[in-house]
Amino acid sequence: MMNKNLWLFIVPALIWGSTWFTIKFQLGNVDPLVSVVYRYLLAGILMISFCLLTKRNMKFTLKEHGFIALQGFLLFGVNYWLVYEAEVFLASGLIAVAYSTLVFLNSGFGAIFLNRPIDKSILMAALFGLSGTILIFSNEFLGLTFSRETIIGTIITVLSVVIASLGNITSARNSANHIPVIQANAYGMLYGGIWMGLLALILNRPFSFDPSASYIISLLYLTVFGSIIAFGTYLTLISRVGADKAAYALVIIPVIAIVISSIFENYQMTLYAAIGIILILIGNVLAIRKKKNATKVA
Repeated sequence: MMNKNLWLFIVPALIWGSTWFTIKFQLGNVDPLVSVVYRYLLAGILMISFCLLTKRNMKFTLKEHGFIALQGFLLFGVNYWLVYEAEVFLASGLIAVAYSTLVFLNSGFGAIFLNRPIDKSILMAALFGLSGTILIFSNEFLGLTFSRETIIGTIITVLSVVIASLGNITSARNSANHIPVIQANAYGMLYGGIWMGLLALILNRPFSFDPSASYIISLLYLTVFGSIIAFGTYLTLISRVGADKAAYALVIIPVIAIVISSIFENYQMTLYAAIGIILILIGNVLAIRKKKNATKVA
């Protein structure tokens, strides 16, 4: 079980570590909200097709569909739209730092909504990870000015992280009520795409499409890997170890993003960044050791 959980931890971290770079190819000619619509409608259709082909149970009660739709709205809809919008005002590194706090939010919301005890060891590991992430992006923090754009971007980012955490908790609630992760993701992604499509119509956003190879390839990558595979493994991890422990997979994402940036964007490693990476790795060791001990006790 431990080895399988470790893979469920590694896979979404590796994939989402690359999506910060990939999202850049989605921005420009197509409205960010509309790109989110395309991404999750396509993901939902592919997932539902897979479920039907593999003859999985797709019948759920109206109440269950309601909670699946809520998961889709929070996790596959508004959350990603706000991330795309926030990148208009803030550097992606700062948004990555904000998302490192999901560990704390998931622990808090888990205690409030799911009556789950707060794991102090995981919070300690998360402090290492958050400190390391801040060091990695220290130059961006030092160059930050409290302009109107920065304030707007910060508000959007904080709202996005809170919504993402509530989506994590909704997914944990659905798993606890025996709604399979694959079916919940299939319907949830489709619902998320529909929710965002309706919002795009209300906001009068143009449904344009960029036929360039870079846009189409990045859309397919974000759909198949960034959505279907990454969320499938991550939400399965939540169902097994809880939203607080699973969220630690997100803390290592900035390290992966730095490696990709070094390869494709000529990012120059600094002493602060190196120390930050070490702190994040220490936090990962603490988090994984805690999971291992918990598995032995169980």
